[in-house]
Amino acid sequence: MTKNVEPEPWRALPSELADAIEPELPEATEEILATIGREVPEYARPLEGAFGVAIRTGVTEALRQFVELIRNPEPVRGRDVYVGLGRAEFREGRTLDSLQSAYRVGARVAWRRVSAAARRAKVDPEQLGLLAEAVFAYIDELSADSVEGYAQAQREQEGERQRRRRELLALLLRDPPADEADVRAAAQAAGWRLPRSTAPLAVRETDLARVGRRLSADALVAPIGGLGCALISGAIRRSELERATQNVVAALGPSVPRRELGGSWALASAALRAVEAGAIQADGLLDAEEHLPELLLFQSGGVAERLAERRLAPLAELTPGARARMEETALAFVQHGGNAAAMARALHLHPQTIRYRLGRLRELFGDELADPDARFELELALRAAR
Repeated sequence: MTKNVEPEPWRALPSELADAIEPELPEATEEILATIGREVPEYARPLEGAFGVAIRTGVTEALRQFVELIRNPEPVRGRDVYVGLGRAEFREGRTLDSLQSAYRVGARVAWRRVSAAARRAKVDPEQLGLLAEAVFAYIDELSADSVEGYAQAQREQEGERQRRRRELLALLLRDPPADEADVRAAAQAAGWRLPRSTAPLAVRETDLARVGRRLSADALVAPIGGLGCALISGAIRRSELERATQNVVAALGPSVPRRELGGSWALASAALRAVEAGAIQADGLLDAEEHLPELLLFQSGGVAERLAERRLAPLAELTPGARARMEETALAFVQHGGNAAAMARALHLHPQTIRYRLGRLRELFGDELADPDARFELELALRAAR
């Protein structure tokens, strides 16, 4: 369904009205500028330099374009001046309140001036009412242009801020570490206070915005290498971190001095990939440092697979169920030094069952169970297989 667009009110005004209003423009311009200076505190200063040029140009162009729209409403109205005013307000660190106030002052003074000119030209009351509607609708359009310019400048600054933060994060995570002077300069440009130590949090890049919104403002949050990273200072409590990563796959590297962040990030990012690959089972926030053996196997790639294939070859001919039982028994054996009682407690089985399984294990693996190196490789193989 097509939305109805209200016609621009100046289109219904007679073109000759422009000739009656035009002589008022110079004096109207000066009165508007003077009134803005009196009534808008932020603009109560001499109209000099870039500021003065921008305000005077805005008022002059607004009045000139309004008259031209009455004379010929077909050409596209120029918007650059008013978009630029909105951008300038943002750069000056002001809200749009002052500029909006200036627009209201301008509309009031302009209406008084042009209505007086229209009455002198014997414009009938109906046309006078339409002229009032046109003046205020036109000022609303100018105001909307400035709102757009302000928003553009906000987005650009946020984009620049994010770019600088990405650059800083890349420097901090570099291994070997980046030069300290470069790091300090990048931190100043990004507006981020460098902590003495910090911990990297790894999340999916698609989850980064959600996690970033939940973290405190002092966290450095940016994408890197296809992942999302947040540098967490020691001031952030564990409970806050768990809330921020709720329903999100996340891995936390150890808190380290800044110059060791590259290694900590390598650990956190590897842990995240391991969780996603199913190599590590995680329920909620994962501390990467608590899963170093699993990470060692995960990072080894084909080496761990080849080791598992070699060391677990005696189990190859078993049925899947029997193989699973013997893998479980073998892992308990190496973890508890072959102590049957400890194995029974760990596996929640009767000691007699464990003794039976131990006998079968010795049949399958033979003298390897007595060799320390072979037992070490067997444990790695079993962990890799899991």
